[in-house]
Amino acid sequence: MRADVLDAVSDFLADTCADALRGSHVDITERVLRDMLAEGKCLRSTYLYLGWRAGADSSHAAVRAAGSLEFLHAFALFQDDVMDESPMRRGRPSAHRAFEDWHRERGLPGSSARFGESAAVLLGDLCLVWAEQMFRQCGLPAESLARAWPRYDAMRTELAIGQFADLVNDTAGFPTLERVLDVARRKSGNYTVRRPLEIGAALAGCDDAVSVALGRYGENIGEAFQLRDDLLGVFGAPATTGKPIGTDLVARKATTVVVAAYELATGAQQRQFKEFMTAERLGDDDMARWQDLISEVGTVQRIEDLIHSRFAAATAALDGVAGGALDPEVRAALVATAAACTERTA
Repeated sequence: MRADVLDAVSDFLADTCADALRGSHVDITERVLRDMLAEGKCLRSTYLYLGWRAGADSSHAAVRAAGSLEFLHAFALFQDDVMDESPMRRGRPSAHRAFEDWHRERGLPGSSARFGESAAVLLGDLCLVWAEQMFRQCGLPAESLARAWPRYDAMRTELAIGQFADLVNDTAGFPTLERVLDVARRKSGNYTVRRPLEIGAALAGCDDAVSVALGRYGENIGEAFQLRDDLLGVFGAPATTGKPIGTDLVARKATTVVVAAYELATGAQQRQFKEFMTAERLGDDDMARWQDLISEVGTVQRIEDLIHSRFAAATAALDGVAGGALDPEVRAALVATAAACTERTA
């Protein structure tokens, strides 16, 4: 599936995007985009296609529709890295850093950092345009696309609104775990699993029972995906995540891991947490002590329990589809993909 999606994406990039990018007069733009698109897991595309297969046979046009989400995801990552000031993405400099270096190496006037951020945002904007164009031109009938557009629009709106909420979701505000889960659900969970599944099901014309079950599955696995992502953001190794260790702690982001740890802590432990969460700067020793404290209060097990409960609820939703309406092969693929989302190390 990933190979088929990346082939479709590569074809669209060559046919539609490459000539336009040459007009940017920044000769690394196409390479930056190709690097981002080539190394994705194609998770969202896979979920869209599984939604399609829940109600229709294999289709190259549906693969192209699924591949459009790779451009949407590239848009989100370019934007996210600028917002988070992330220096790395997938083991190499993030887009805005690559553009910054290009500007500096040529001795161009103005701020190289500002140029890099601006170029990355503009490339993200192009990806947002191309995502819709690739979806619209995928080759599926107009009536299929018409069923999917409301969900596609909802996904894009939720993504942007979730980013807004994330801007003010910092540890100094001491948000509750439920509030952080709500932000994660809108910013990442729905966008990663639920909406792609629903879009695919709408394209295929699935009946209400299947669509509702896929939505429930998607909501739960989307949350589990983000919970795992938050654990990796604190304890993951750069060699597997492609990002520096502890970036969420450095940014003082109110992730599910940080907030769950604070809620589990008591007395002196909470005072220590407050010091870390409101400090102006954190050194390497501070980071190590904060990670130790997060482990000490039982946070990892708490998050693992939440992930397990979401996985169980997702599979229960699939089991609740009556009368064999969900193809056994599709169900097996959904369970396997859920396991990959919740057990991943990168």
